[in-house]
Amino acid sequence: MVLCDFKDQVLFEKGVFLGLGSNNWAEYNAIIEGLTAAKDYTRNRVDVYSDSRLVVSQLNGVYKVRNIRLKELYTRVKGLEKLFHSVVYNHVYRGHPMIMRADMLVNRVLDEYLTMG
Repeated sequence: MVLCDFKDQVLFEKGVFLGLGSNNWAEYNAIIEGLTAAKDYTRNRVDVYSDSRLVVSQLNGVYKVRNIRLKELYTRVKGLEKLFHSVVYNHVYRGHPMIMRADMLVNRVLDEYLTMG
């Protein structure tokens, strides 16, 4: 998860080993981490960027959340939204610089986990 200001300056970044789960489950967890961190920096508008079209579409109300594990995370995200004036969800492709940075953080955490285990 990478948290930036409106000038794309990194304010906070974090990679966490979550265990086994789908990519969409991981995306929801990253959004929860991001919104939790963002509340320490702003209560105004927050823009969330994700390479998961499904998660963005669910959070924007285009698709329903059918998976029970994702529904629980969806509910947590919607609760966190109340801390801000607005939260806007945007789909971006994997080549987006901040997505690539977040992937690098995750890969570093996974490498550390695999070398320890």
